[in-house]
Amino acid sequence: MKSLDEYLREAEAAHGHLCAGQVLGVRMAMAGLSRLGIADARGADRKRLVTYVEIDRCATDAIMVVTGCRLGKRALKFFDWGKMAATFVDLQSGRAVRVAAKESSKEAARRAHPEIAAKNQQQMLAYREMPNEELFDFQNVRVEVKPEDLPGYKGERVACSKCGEGINFHREVAKDDTILCRACAGESYYLPMKDGR
Repeated sequence: MKSLDEYLREAEAAHGHLCAGQVLGVRMAMAGLSRLGIADARGADRKRLVTYVEIDRCATDAIMVVTGCRLGKRALKFFDWGKMAATFVDLQSGRAVRVAAKESSKEAARRAHPEIAAKNQQQMLAYREMPNEELFDFQNVRVEVKPEDLPGYKGERVACSKCGEGINFHREVAKDDTILCRACAGESYYLPMKDGR
């Protein structure tokens, strides 16, 4: 595993800036991997790891840098729960650890560096220095990763009976003996415009 400073430089380059969320994300991933005994997540151990993130903020980009997990590789899973938390799953051992940032870490950062007025700068420095136990809650958890959710899974592709679009990874919905995509089954996040309006 690389040093904190090395990961932070990579996270800054990947994300476009360095902030407190980036520091938390790097520390969170390093702590999770350490608890699982995964030393080289981007190298020799890269096929062992699936990571679930619970927020779409700066920390997620930092977690991707440390773990090497990506959405496109199907090794990063996103749940929009709005929590500064991630779960790291070792596919080889079946062990998993959920790491969540403590809400109290913000106040701890203020106490650690009252001489720094800018909140982001204060947190960035404190989050580099604070012990893991002061920054995070750790919980050993069980995650059942379905075969169709594994990196490299090759499964059948079906077509939606209504719109005709292809559906991968068993994400179709069976409704009244009809195969539908989630949008046609009523789970759409978008609304089609009539006549382009």
